[in-house]
Amino acid sequence: MNIIKRNIALLVIIAFVVIMVVRATDFSTLSYPAETKEAKIQNPNDMSSHHADQPTADSSLFNSLVGKEAPDFTLISYKGETVKLSSFRGKNVILFFNEGVMCYPSCWNQITALNNDKTLNNTNTVSLSINVDSTGKWEEAVTKMPELADATVLLDTNRTVSQLYGVLNVPSSMHKGQFPGHSYVVIDKDGVVKFVKDDVQMGIRNNELAAALEK
Repeated sequence: MNIIKRNIALLVIIAFVVIMVVRATDFSTLSYPAETKEAKIQNPNDMSSHHADQPTADSSLFNSLVGKEAPDFTLISYKGETVKLSSFRGKNVILFFNEGVMCYPSCWNQITALNNDKTLNNTNTVSLSINVDSTGKWEEAVTKMPELADATVLLDTNRTVSQLYGVLNVPSSMHKGQFPGHSYVVIDKDGVVKFVKDDVQMGIRNNELAAALEK
């Protein structure tokens, strides 16, 4: 009888040990994902850490243009014409740097508004729109809005002029370092920059530009 009792007690002890081992294993399994998640967050190779490397807004070069001679440039227009900024000496010049075909409808509307405004396009003043699209790419915009074909649109495909004027990293740029946003430069008849504006609201600013010409 005593032998039976001892065997039962031994079985109870063994069962208890087995239960404790199983519970410990389950706890370890449940804890592992949390540890893995924590390690993933701290992993420097996690994609979320790449956002820190994105360019930040910087308008310093753009704003510093005021009061200085406008950097000269030569670009090809959508129509295939060679356009040199200094050739307009003796006229006021408005430059509108924009994102191009991707900026619908804001940039497209401003381009056509500039072209149709006789205050900003006459014998004394010329308005030039500049984007970084290729001829074929800008053709997509013209197909959708034919009146764009009447505007003077210069194609800065290698971004040289956009970099020169500091418009690739201004606040209005939605693709900083790659595309201009919605920025204006007003140049007087002597070739000096008298006004700049970066417009994060991406509106039509004809009245403001006309006022800048009068100053």
